[in-house]
Amino acid sequence: MNEPVIESHLGEDYLAEGLRSDVLAGLAGTPKSLPPKWFYDARGSELFERITELPEYYPTRAEREILRARSADVAEITRAATLVELGSGSSEKTRLLLSALHEAGTLREFVPLDVSPVALRESATAIANDYPDLRVHGVVGDFTAHLDLLPGAGPRVVAFLGGTIGNLLPGERAKFLAGVRDVLAPGEWLLLGTDLVKEPDVLVRAYDDAAGVTAEFNRNVLRVLNRELDADFDVEAFEHVAAWDAEHNWIEMRLRAGRDMLVRLSALGVEARFAAGEELRTEVSAKFRQDGVREDLLGAGFELAHWWTDTAGRFGVSLARSVE
Repeated sequence: MNEPVIESHLGEDYLAEGLRSDVLAGLAGTPKSLPPKWFYDARGSELFERITELPEYYPTRAEREILRARSADVAEITRAATLVELGSGSSEKTRLLLSALHEAGTLREFVPLDVSPVALRESATAIANDYPDLRVHGVVGDFTAHLDLLPGAGPRVVAFLGGTIGNLLPGERAKFLAGVRDVLAPGEWLLLGTDLVKEPDVLVRAYDDAAGVTAEFNRNVLRVLNRELDADFDVEAFEHVAAWDAEHNWIEMRLRAGRDMLVRLSALGVEARFAAGEELRTEVSAKFRQDGVREDLLGAGFELAHWWTDTAGRFGVSLARSVE
């Protein structure tokens, strides 16, 4: 049996300490905000999987269409010996890349990185079982902090898919891309998924579906805080809001207080006041144009070698080469 290797770079309290720090900073800010990574407890992950199947939520289908059409091109161009994926390694999109590289005869190792030990072990084990001649070396880590610890022989291709880069603010995005470039040798590759700017009504519907699944997903972060920080948010008293910010080219998801509230977070020893109508920002999801992606990559030390979109032009996948 092909057993994956799993190594961890996170201390036992890493996530708990990160949550406490983010909540203290976010609730003290103006406006109040939380990073989107705290959506994803078991319930949040289940809800997000449902979101990806909604008729309004096109990004997953659009990116999958591109990878079905272009994974063989990625394999031929990169001749990668190692595929690194930042995020879960169990999705169909990952398998499209793995199969193409495997069939090309170059792939020797798959390195998935995820902050969740349970999710990582499950995905790494599934991949190892399905690709018995492939080394699977899972890394429990944070892609904002542990890129320099990624294993794998070159040439490597790092995949960062799903449009997740849009959740980073511009300064964070630049730092992340520079961090990826720092761990790659010249000539190695980054495969990047980016949702594209389009009609605002299409974008807003993708984040405010008729069935209310995204609204439940958004409010779930308050349930996480109630459970992990002994807080007393009245979850149903917050309204889900999705709004297009044309100045910054991003969607913001927010939670709007339906009445004046005083929320106690007993584990932190703090209180947070919300006025009726006050909003808590829970996610930024930036949308891109090809020229902007090219500029971001160039600023980090990458050359945009290939740009692919789905047939409807809704989503872009970039293959970028690290340069001297």
